[in-house]
Amino acid sequence: MNRVELLIPAKDLSSGKVAINHGADALYVGASRFGARQAVGNSLPDLEQLIQYAHLYGSKVYVTVNTLLFDEELADAQNLINQIYNAGADALIIQDLGLLKLDLPSIALHASTQCHNVSLERIQFMKKLGFRRAILAREMDLDTIRSIHEQTSIELETFIHGALCVCYSGQCYMSKMVADRSGNRGECAQLCRTMYDLVDAQGTEIQHQKHLLSLRDMNRSAELKSLIEAGVVSFKVEGRLKDESYVKNITSFYRRLLDDILSETPDCRRMSSGTTTFFFEPDPKKTFNRGFTDYFLKGGREKMASFDTPKSMGQKIGRLRRNSRGQILYEGGETLSNGDGLCFINGQGSLEGFSVNKIVGDVIIPHKEVSDFRQVAVFRNVDKAFEKILSGKTAERKIKVDMKFDETDTGFCLQIRDEDGCVAEMSLDVEKCLAQKSDVANRQIYTSLSKLGGTPFELEHLEMNASGYFLAASMVNKLRSDVVERLVQERLQHFKPIDCQLQYCPENLFDHADYKRNITNELHKAVYEDFGASNVEYGLDKTLDFKGKEVMVCKYCIRYELGLCSKKVSGKDLQLPWYLKNDRHRFRLGFDCKNCVMKVVAE
Repeated sequence: MNRVELLIPAKDLSSGKVAINHGADALYVGASRFGARQAVGNSLPDLEQLIQYAHLYGSKVYVTVNTLLFDEELADAQNLINQIYNAGADALIIQDLGLLKLDLPSIALHASTQCHNVSLERIQFMKKLGFRRAILAREMDLDTIRSIHEQTSIELETFIHGALCVCYSGQCYMSKMVADRSGNRGECAQLCRTMYDLVDAQGTEIQHQKHLLSLRDMNRSAELKSLIEAGVVSFKVEGRLKDESYVKNITSFYRRLLDDILSETPDCRRMSSGTTTFFFEPDPKKTFNRGFTDYFLKGGREKMASFDTPKSMGQKIGRLRRNSRGQILYEGGETLSNGDGLCFINGQGSLEGFSVNKIVGDVIIPHKEVSDFRQVAVFRNVDKAFEKILSGKTAERKIKVDMKFDETDTGFCLQIRDEDGCVAEMSLDVEKCLAQKSDVANRQIYTSLSKLGGTPFELEHLEMNASGYFLAASMVNKLRSDVVERLVQERLQHFKPIDCQLQYCPENLFDHADYKRNITNELHKAVYEDFGASNVEYGLDKTLDFKGKEVMVCKYCIRYELGLCSKKVSGKDLQLPWYLKNDRHRFRLGFDCKNCVMKVVAE
């Protein structure tokens, strides 16, 4: 039976537990160092506690050590990896292939999307390196994913929701060049979210101060079944910097969708255990988003940029207009609350927002002065009522168990069997005393044994094979508590990671390894030499030689976004090349129309 995994980000212990409670089959989380989100590292004790909590539900924890490393950092990285392994992590997510030349423990390895997993050949290379799983480039379409699945046995993981990098993962060097903060080392300054002028070869301004590289967020919720059929086993939500409200809402949304699909797919089941009950209605439009795109998944192109703002606009809820007295009137079907955050694109083409201070009929009284307009589309990026719901208890996850209470020669025995087949039992040696009212005694024992509140378990069936005896409630409660604790330990052993030996299979695949291979240490260089490369270049994070280099390669295209996809539009010649400019830098845009990619080149 095929297993399907919902993989959720966790920035810390608390958000990780929230994700598990709301149905995550797996988490990915940063360690104390060397993670691609440097701001959200976790201590070893927190990792151990989170791993134990996840394993109780049969969920897994994958730890990121997915930055590029310099030679002097390799020893520290190896020490950290050993600690992660000893903490019980299920897999390691890495980018730097030099780690494969270290004496690694027997832990499963996942090839980060930063490894530039863009093609069948690249995925097959990851398999030969010994990776159990490849995290696919976000730019891959369904047909490509299906083809890769048919031609390799490696597990496939893909992103389904969250913020998008405009550049192919692992191929962005703009942040390092401009701000000395490397995206490949967890320090991205998000230069793609800043404003640029777009000018042509004659210096004519085409766009002024727009967020020309800022994309909407990914949402592939409509294509989950197609992705399962294409061979994806892990569905990944982006967002290790997001808060717990985001984790609750988005995890719940995808858990319900996947459960509905799996209920109609007999040969598939979820990766972990338990049943999650939700106490709210999840809605991704009500959580941080820049608008949505499926990002090339169906093979074609669509408009996907967010030129006016890189910030969350939230959900479009209607229109605002001014009446003759200058009051702001709301026209829409959503109910507003005091404290809601509303925003709109103002007359200067910028995002403007305000909080609702008061609502009188259809008149909104803002908390501050708002720029003038006649009427504008309005978005709600803070839903106060929804946030209040999310601040409370929104879900509960329980593992189904059956109990059997038997009489023995020396007393009684309680056995618990969970939905995964884990069994725990314990005997109670006690003098047996017949009760004066057997039916009352039976009910009391049944009631005491059934009390599983505060545990991960939920009673489905209790078989009573000992009848008519009196037992003190305290004795029954202790027996139940002890057996439950024993079942917890059984589950932790049951879901303990299996040792995974690295299968490293060198063969001649390359003649040359250029700077885009992101080699920053001698061991990484040696990997490519093992696979036939005699000419190996170091990456830009090491050489800092940016001039004339492609600092971004994007499937996204500004020309397409502006409706100028061909060389001539309505008989007008385009004055190429085009340039992106800000106060300090100018980047030349190259359009490889044959391969349908845009390149950003450092001048």
